[in-house]
Amino acid sequence: MEIDILGAPYERHIIDLPSDDEGPVVATLVRRRALGSLSGEPPEVQSAQPTKRAVLYLHGFCDYFFQTHLADFFVDRGWDFYALDLRKYGRSLLGHQTPNFVRSLTEYFPEIDEAIRIIRAEDGHDTVLINGHSTGGLIGSLWADSRRKAKYVDGLFLNSPFLDFNVPWLIRRPLAPIVSGLASLGHYRKIAMNVSGTYGRSIHADHNGEWTYDLAWKPVESFPVRLGWLRAIREGHLRVRRGLAVDVPILVTASDASFKKPSWDEVAHDMDAVLDVDHIVRWAPNLGDQVTVVRIPGGKHDLTLSRPPARERLFTEVDSWLTANLNADAADNAAKSPNRAATPADPG
Repeated sequence: MEIDILGAPYERHIIDLPSDDEGPVVATLVRRRALGSLSGEPPEVQSAQPTKRAVLYLHGFCDYFFQTHLADFFVDRGWDFYALDLRKYGRSLLGHQTPNFVRSLTEYFPEIDEAIRIIRAEDGHDTVLINGHSTGGLIGSLWADSRRKAKYVDGLFLNSPFLDFNVPWLIRRPLAPIVSGLASLGHYRKIAMNVSGTYGRSIHADHNGEWTYDLAWKPVESFPVRLGWLRAIREGHLRVRRGLAVDVPILVTASDASFKKPSWDEVAHDMDAVLDVDHIVRWAPNLGDQVTVVRIPGGKHDLTLSRPPARERLFTEVDSWLTANLNADAADNAAKSPNRAATPADPG
């Protein structure tokens, strides 16, 4: 490990991966350890030491890890915090690569496998939580389903997982297979889309938000969507619609409203300006048989970047869920049945 761009106490480790058609590929694992005081050391000899519990954060599309307050939340509760910048994202994006591009979401599985190996085998954790945001929530769910027999993880916390396209039904269903099929004509071909940048404006401090991050890695108006990536996402969505069988407790969180206006409005601060939150609620029960769904009033797409009242509500909900499901002394209180929110009316 070396010091990360965030500075101490954040460290990073480069994971070398097999080359693809664009050349060399890497992923980047970021680590912040919980303070030694949590294991009983006096303040004057505090040091960074691993606990037995760890969380692995998976970011969304056009994203990377920069949310240090999220790490604070887990570290303060005695969890070592890890974040994985997936291949072709953020710290892992190399000059010769197409940003954020894959042909299949399973391409991400090797770096997640290696991150889990480091967390468990090298750093000695016996309880591991996956925290996935948006596309990271979809990827993390598919990965956890595929690794059920290995027992790699003990729970999933999904922050606005990307479980369906936020487009009208006609495009999501009848037209989606046609558009997806065009990938055979060119995986890297761009799709003409009008991205308003509303979400980016609502969060970055240079615009209307409060957060500072690298706009080269997370541009306000997103990176281009390409046909190969679109087909990969659609295949992931089809898997969810058919039903996964993740066999650990899952917390799915989403805003209580979606922003539908074509241009900037102040109400974007209190809504999900990327996904249709009713889609999240509709498909969440398909992830497994221990799903809890919580809607956060006033939440943004990345709920951790919401304004303070919604952000605090989110962390309160996560704290309660962790206590009930993943604390070693509360194992007997783990939720055994799903909390299925009402399914919104939708033809498919």
